[in-house]
Amino acid sequence: MKDKKFRRGSASKNDVQDMAFRILRLRADLLYAVQSESYSVAANIRDQISKIESESVAASVRAQAYEGAQYAFRLGQRVKHKVFEYHGVICGMDPVCCESTSWMENAKVEMLSRGPDQPFYQVLVDLSADTNLLVTYVPEENLDAVSEPERNVFYHPYISLLFYGMDAAGDFIPIKELREKYKRPRHELPNDEEDEKPREDA
Repeated sequence: MKDKKFRRGSASKNDVQDMAFRILRLRADLLYAVQSESYSVAANIRDQISKIESESVAASVRAQAYEGAQYAFRLGQRVKHKVFEYHGVICGMDPVCCESTSWMENAKVEMLSRGPDQPFYQVLVDLSADTNLLVTYVPEENLDAVSEPERNVFYHPYISLLFYGMDAAGDFIPIKELREKYKRPRHELPNDEEDEKPREDA
């Protein structure tokens, strides 16, 4: 599946917390509106609260799914697309497909053996082989790990922004901010002296 969008799309605990704060503020506004006998305003606020509460439940479910998701690939891992055969690096992940319904229809996601309810990955595409793509959003079933990636053979303008560099296996080491965004642990290689050197910002 080829697409230049680079988005995460999934909810986090922060989304749920933000909604909770919005509801608290609206409840205070509702109380004030009732006390002021501004009943039309109060009715409008009640509608807003109901809508946000529904969104909050959905966001909470998505957040729990995100935290408990099992991924076959990790941040910085080199992969190859099974269909289009381009090489790339994992730079983001969702527990399920988080694109719009129209995007999923165009990409024929329902025709996948695992459908939309499988991890989807943001993949930086190696521009040294394919200059028509930048970032793709790919279902887990369409990716293979690259067992022996060629070191120093990968070009993408975002690499230096999202990764410290390569590890001894030829995969990339994600920066701290990227790991924290997706709540992923640092991947350590055994006997990787280069990667074992302490980093102040890692």
